[in-house]
Formats: sequence, C-alpha cells, structure tokens
Amino acid sequence: MLRLRVSGLRDQFLTYRGINAMAEAMFALFKTEQFRNPAVLASVGGHWKGLDDLEIETAKWVSWFNEVRLHTELGDATPFEVEADYDAQPRADVA
Repeated sequence: MLRLRVSGLRDQFLTYRGINAMAEAMFALFKTEQFRNPAVLASVGGHWKGLDDLEIETAKWVSWFNEVRLHTELGDATPFEVEADYDAQPRADVA
C-alpha cells in the first residue's frame, strides 16, 4: 500500500472495484497463458495431471511474471528490477 501512496495511485486503485478489476485481469492473463496456450500444454505433456503439476507450473509462471518478463510501461525492465531500483533510492527520514 505504501508504494501506491507514494506514486499517487492510492485513491484510484484502493477501492473494492479497482482491486477486483486488477485481480480479474491478472487471473484472466494467467488462465490464457497457462491453460489455453497450446505451447505450454505441449511442454508439460498435455493437460494438467493433478494439483502438484499445477502448483509447480503456477510457481514458475509467477516467478517469470515478476522477475523475467519485460514490461514496456516500466521502460522494458522487469517488475523485480523496478522494485529493486525503487528500494535503493535514498529516503528522507520520517518522524
């Protein structure tokens, strides 16, 4: 929540509808890339065999999404890199 406050987006996103819309969009992207993508299904040998397979692939996808994927809105950097740069910036002490 601090990052949203700092960036001035808090009021825009921290509503029930805003949070729900972001979650729905993220889940739709995940389903499209993991469950409906023929290349992914071929790489895992077809549809998921059980919860263990699904859990492993979900963890891989979340890692890729946060640490590897380049995002044009972030200057072709990964979310992980942007967050690390933000955390490395000096801050004024807050009393």
